[in-house]
Amino acid sequence: MTESTNIKTIKGIGEKTSALFNKVGVFNVYDALNYFPRDYDRFKEPEPITELNGRLTHGEGGLVTVAGKIIGSVRSKRIRNLTIINLSIKGDDGGTLHLTYFNMPYLCKVLKSGNYYIFRGKVEKKGIELHMEQAKMYKEADYEPLIDTLQPRYPLTAGLSNNTVMKTLKQVLSHYTFPVDHLPTQLKEKYQLIDYHEAMEKIHFPHDYEELVAARKRLVFDEFFLFIIAIRRLRDSAQVQESTTVMLEVAETKRLLEKLPYRLTDAQQKVWSEIKIDLSGQYVMNRLIQGDVGSGKTILAFLSLLMCVANGYQGAMMAPTEVLASQHYQSIMELSEKYKLPFKPVLLTGSVTAAARREAYDKIKSGEANVIIGTHALIQEKVTYQNLALVITDEQHRFGVRQRESLAGKGANVHVLVMSATPIPRTLAIIIYGDLNLSVIDELPANRLPIKNCVVGTSYRDTAYKFITKEVAAGHQVYIICPMVEEGELEGVENVTDYTAKLKLHLPEHISIAALHGKMRPAEKNKIMSEFAKRNIDVIVSTTVIEVGINVPNATVMMVENAERFGLAQLHQLRGRVGRGDSQSYCIFVSGSGSKETMKRLEILNQSNDGFHIASEDLKIRGPGDLFGIRQSGIMDFHLGDIYQDASILKEAADAADMILLEDADFNKPEHIGLKNYIEKGMLKFVDFRSI
Repeated sequence: MTESTNIKTIKGIGEKTSALFNKVGVFNVYDALNYFPRDYDRFKEPEPITELNGRLTHGEGGLVTVAGKIIGSVRSKRIRNLTIINLSIKGDDGGTLHLTYFNMPYLCKVLKSGNYYIFRGKVEKKGIELHMEQAKMYKEADYEPLIDTLQPRYPLTAGLSNNTVMKTLKQVLSHYTFPVDHLPTQLKEKYQLIDYHEAMEKIHFPHDYEELVAARKRLVFDEFFLFIIAIRRLRDSAQVQESTTVMLEVAETKRLLEKLPYRLTDAQQKVWSEIKIDLSGQYVMNRLIQGDVGSGKTILAFLSLLMCVANGYQGAMMAPTEVLASQHYQSIMELSEKYKLPFKPVLLTGSVTAAARREAYDKIKSGEANVIIGTHALIQEKVTYQNLALVITDEQHRFGVRQRESLAGKGANVHVLVMSATPIPRTLAIIIYGDLNLSVIDELPANRLPIKNCVVGTSYRDTAYKFITKEVAAGHQVYIICPMVEEGELEGVENVTDYTAKLKLHLPEHISIAALHGKMRPAEKNKIMSEFAKRNIDVIVSTTVIEVGINVPNATVMMVENAERFGLAQLHQLRGRVGRGDSQSYCIFVSGSGSKETMKRLEILNQSNDGFHIASEDLKIRGPGDLFGIRQSGIMDFHLGDIYQDASILKEAADAADMILLEDADFNKPEHIGLKNYIEKGMLKFVDFRSI
């Protein structure tokens, strides 16, 4: 069995299962090995129900396991399109727990009075009663072998069970012959890293927490190490590019700044000066503008485009979603009309009609269009630019090296300006943005209303729903974030599918509610985001897919469920979806854990709206052993690594990469041959990090 062996050849995998694996990106043995668990279940002995009251009183809720016998009848009712099942159990200790299941009518046939089960889920107190919703149910004989084990939980799709993935991985690990470890022994010894083979086995099936930490450290180190090698090479090649499109400062930008109804902040003025120096300098610009949400990055992008077109060149601006690209296009059109600017923009996205696309191609090729705004459609082969001189990418961590190079390659030595609202401490930013000069906007406009925050437990939900109803009645809109897409991915964690159904029971019928998540087709996602932007949807229940790519000034409430599952920096990113208009905005962080440590950590968000302060605090409090959270998917899209949680590993990988490159840049030493082969193979597979 080799890396390229088709998944179909594995015992027990037929056409149907193979198609399901393909759906989640697993086509061969290599893909299977790198299909890492998203989390691990830690199974404990069932707890006495009578002790749960004390646990909740001390703020120690979260996922619990209880055992008991079903008492009384199992009741089923239907409200709107939702089937609700209610039952009660009595534990061996005499305690009573009430359970509720949504949209699982088949349970009426399974759950009978007198049957004894083990239930696992989140416990809440409603009045004087203890309740659990959507609990996972086990027979006693099935649960016993799981006690004191770590069980991997994989990302799934409908029809693909966690058990199927586990069985497949066990077969792959037992039959695949791992090559000699690519990391030199000296590096492994210096940074206390286990062998690659051992790491692969233990990341999937760790015996205990210590094994998991060691396995993850090794694989995260590899990932960061390869990333930094790619960054260093990109930086070295970029440093020697002389500019062939040296621009002059123009009166148009000065006039626009004079006419704007606001004055640039000191931080914006400083960054604008840096951009002007770059565009008029001897070398090609490669600059990152890093600024909090609302700090004013977009106006600097428009000023840069204005300087570009006033010098007779074309500029392009690439956004991560069609909705955001359309919003940028509308903004630049309005700016042009209001201030009589020389912009001749075209919009190029996947949903533009064929006729409109052909017309845009002609205008771009002839030079009639001098500003091109769009998504990945900007880098398609059919797009020919006449004299492209400036490329701007918005929310740049969504684009990879190849995508940036493809767009920049549409012109000769094109200037590159990338923008990100991701708050990353400077020490880390220097490592991960090593190919770019860094500009930071660390100041917000004085007229912005600060977002009002609160950190609460799950008992606050009913109050929150009343507040949401009030805000919608006032004409505003709401985001609600859940960590998971559907039930079964992780126990004790809210999911978009079930939450959307339940929310319709709690909010008035006239309130329009829609679900949004990453498993939807792109066209479906764009339609929902577009309808939300048009105010046709009042409440959107979503995963972190809305973290970037939509600007709705009318949205005033952000409610994040299971806030304890996210890093502080990502929660701050999510919070940035509100507070964009003139109305007061609010952010409600709901913790499903309730532990004092969790609430203390989330309180940092309650105390500050400064993304860079929050990012620094996140760096201090999240240790390398804090593995059981939702990854910072929107911030740096690494496979396993998280730049906050794994900051120390990132720094070690950077040191190791610099040391190797300094002593043997071409990896020709005998002890580096394995590393050379791994890097060359890895570059092909991994260089397209969206985070670069």
